[in-house]
Amino acid sequence: MAFRALLVTKDNRAAEVLAPVLHCLGLVTQCCGYSDAVCLVTEQRFQVVVVDFDDPHSAALVLQNTSIVFEKHPITVALLSDKDKVRNVFGAGANFVLYKPLSAEQAETTLHAAAALIKSERRSSFRVPIQVAVKLRLENGDGPNEIEGILLDLSDSGMDVLAAQPLYPGASLHARFTLPDSPSEFEIIGEVAWANPNGESGVRFTGTPDSARAALRCWLRENSQEAHRAEPEALAECELTDLSLGGCYIATASPFPERTLVALTLHAEGRDFHGRGLVRVMHPSRGMGIELADASAKRSQTESFIQFLTSHPGIKPRSLVSLQSMAAANAACGADVDDVKDPLLELLRNHESLNEEMFLETLRSQRNAEFVAK
Repeated sequence: MAFRALLVTKDNRAAEVLAPVLHCLGLVTQCCGYSDAVCLVTEQRFQVVVVDFDDPHSAALVLQNTSIVFEKHPITVALLSDKDKVRNVFGAGANFVLYKPLSAEQAETTLHAAAALIKSERRSSFRVPIQVAVKLRLENGDGPNEIEGILLDLSDSGMDVLAAQPLYPGASLHARFTLPDSPSEFEIIGEVAWANPNGESGVRFTGTPDSARAALRCWLRENSQEAHRAEPEALAECELTDLSLGGCYIATASPFPERTLVALTLHAEGRDFHGRGLVRVMHPSRGMGIELADASAKRSQTESFIQFLTSHPGIKPRSLVSLQSMAAANAACGADVDDVKDPLLELLRNHESLNEEMFLETLRSQRNAEFVAK
C-alpha cells in the first residue's frame, strides 16, 4: 500500500519546499485547495495531511473532517506564520507545526518525528503486500453483483484492493480470496473506507468469523517477519534539560506530538534510567515536556538518578526517546508522586495557560538543586 500525503496550501513556495521532504519520507503527495481538501479527507485515506493556516477557518475545517470517517486518523501538520497562534492550531487538531517561511532544513528536522509515527503505523498495521485474485460481492449500489479484483495488501483489520470498476465509500461487500500456502478460502465481510477513481480502494473488515480471523492472523505473522522485528525509532538528537520525580523536559528539534506515549532511556556513567511517559507539551523545533508514568512506583529509581546527576554537575546523560503509541489516554500516566510538591509536573499539567516563551522562562526560573539544568 502506498502511503499518501495531502498538502493543502496556496503558497507555491511552501509546496516547493515540502514536496521533496514528503517524498523522502516515502509519501505520494497530492496538492489541492481548502474546498477540495474537505471532501478528499472524507473520501480517501491519507497518512499525512499538511494544512496551511493562512486561512484559519478553512484549515480548521479540513482538520476537523480528517477524523470523521477513518478509524485511524492521519498525522496532521499545520503551516503557521504567527507563532503566537500555535496553541490555537494544536487545539484545532494539528500534531506538528511548521513555521513559515519554510526552509528544507526546518521541514526535514521537524518531520523526523512524523517519520517515526509513519513507521509505527506500518508496524502496527501488520500489512503484507501481496497480489492475489479477489472476488467482491456488493451488498448495495447499482453495479454488477460480483466484481473481479486484485488484493494488493492485507492486514487483520482491512485490505487494499484494485477492483475492475470503482467502488464507493460506505459500500458493504463480501470478499473471497485464497492466500499462498493457506489451505482454505477466506470469506470476509467489509466496508469500503476510501476509494479512488482508478478502482483502488481500502476495505475495512466489519465481520470476520473467529476461525477465519485466527487463520488470517497466523498467515500474517508468518509472512510479516520484518515488521515484527522492527524496533521503535528513537529520536537521533535530544537532550535532557530538566528532571523531577514526576516529569522531565527534553530539548530536541524533532519533538513528538502532545498526548503521545513515549519510552525514555537516560544513561550516565554506567547508571541507567528507564521509563515511560506522556508528552504533555510540545514546542515545535525546540522540545517537549513529558509526564512520567508510574511515578510513585519508580520514585526510588528516579530519586537515585537525580541525586547522581546533581552530585556530578558536569555529566550530561545520554537521552533516548522513542515512540510507543499515538493519542494515548491520560490514564497512561500514574498518580501524583505521593504528597511531594513537584513544580515541573505542575508546569507540564498547566502549560496551556502559557505561551512557549512564558513556559520556557518559567522552566528556567524554577530550576534548582532538584533539577538537571544546562
